[in-house]
Amino acid sequence: MEKSTIIGCVLAVIAVGVGMVLKGASLAALANPAALLIIFVGTAAALFIGFPLEDLKKFPKLIKLVFTEQKLVSKMELVELFSEWVSITRREGLLSLEAQIERVDNPFLKSGLRLIVDGNDQEFVRDVLLEDISAMEERHRSGAHIFVQAGTYAPTLGVLGAVVGLIAALGNLAEVEALGHLISAAFVATLLGIFSGYVMWHPIANKLKQKSKKEAEIRMMMVEGLLSIQSGVSVTAVRQKLMIFLPTSARPSEDDEQGGRDE
Repeated sequence: MEKSTIIGCVLAVIAVGVGMVLKGASLAALANPAALLIIFVGTAAALFIGFPLEDLKKFPKLIKLVFTEQKLVSKMELVELFSEWVSITRREGLLSLEAQIERVDNPFLKSGLRLIVDGNDQEFVRDVLLEDISAMEERHRSGAHIFVQAGTYAPTLGVLGAVVGLIAALGNLAEVEALGHLISAAFVATLLGIFSGYVMWHPIANKLKQKSKKEAEIRMMMVEGLLSIQSGVSVTAVRQKLMIFLPTSARPSEDDEQGGRDE
């Protein structure tokens, strides 16, 4: 479970709920069927008009991704793995890595390893793997775009809901008590539209983009590691190359590196 998503959802509910109470507004006002219909069904309608059904079928899966912790191989683990593979290939040759293929769980890494073991040209391997990453990023981008658009539609529909509510209110000017209730209900639609747009849909889109960026970075690290193996560089060289992907604070010191090589 993605803890940050849960924390964000809880804080959002507390912020709006407690804020309304402190302002003297009733939480019961949020239970407005007309406002809920205009905002959420209206947003869904706009998405169906704007996106193919094939893309919208991914919506539940994308929501699940936001609440699921991303499981990626650690960068330091990749450094150690490629250091080991470079050491093996320098001793026994590139074909010796064929035994490692079935031990790899990551489909992208397994595919890349098979490409270099099969003796493909380095430029061909690079092109295939980079195209794979590009296709993945495009899929992820299209998924996040659904939520970006939902975040754009919802606040505007909130204004629409307010206008509809005010039309109803102006039709009951003679009834002062009903007038106040109708005006209050009109602005509930605006509240729900802004809340869903800027506290739900846009943040979800942002989180999906961040997850995609992290996965693409891990894959780029794999590409550089695989090409380094194919180039026949030393263990020290591949470690230095892959360490670039780690933040400075996570990189082992030179003494640690030397100690690891001496063992």
